[in-house]
Amino acid sequence: MTALFAFIGATSVWSAGQTIVVVGDSLSNGHGMRIEQSWVSKLEDRLKTEGYGYEVINASISGDTTSGGLARLPQILELHQPTIVIIELGGNDGLLGQPVSSLRANLAAMIELTQSQGAAVVLTGIQIPPNYGPTYTEALANIYPDLADEFNISLVAFLMKDVALNAELMQSDRIHPNARGNDVMLENVWAVLMGML
Repeated sequence: MTALFAFIGATSVWSAGQTIVVVGDSLSNGHGMRIEQSWVSKLEDRLKTEGYGYEVINASISGDTTSGGLARLPQILELHQPTIVIIELGGNDGLLGQPVSSLRANLAAMIELTQSQGAAVVLTGIQIPPNYGPTYTEALANIYPDLADEFNISLVAFLMKDVALNAELMQSDRIHPNARGNDVMLENVWAVLMGML
């Protein structure tokens, strides 16, 4: 069984006891960097700086897929009782050429399960290179706004907006953002999340 990676930030004395959980893959777990350089760690720093009483739990695993996230989610919800869950998954499904219908079904199940526990959902959209042709690439990208509309949840249209095509913001593998790229990703998430706090 894949071990659950959870980065649990220190809780300040003014914490309201609310928790944000990020369920994602290598784009969120600080792959190739120090953990404090990931956008999730930077999110916790931003929340503290701006006086929001949230603890941030990073339940992201490199290489994870939507099926893996769905399998892990019940335990995550039970353990952390989050107020908000940010779902950042699907990129690895796409790179593996998994059926779009399966990816969509897994994400929908994750959203439904999270909402059934009383937590709000933020879904982060992804886009992949057109390795499998434009039809597949477009269908995958369209899943995210479609699900956001169906379940009336918040959407970060593209997590790596202004990052993915900028070599200066990417690591040498051209897949994962560097620390500066994570700064931009944080801003992309913050623009949506701040209205929910």
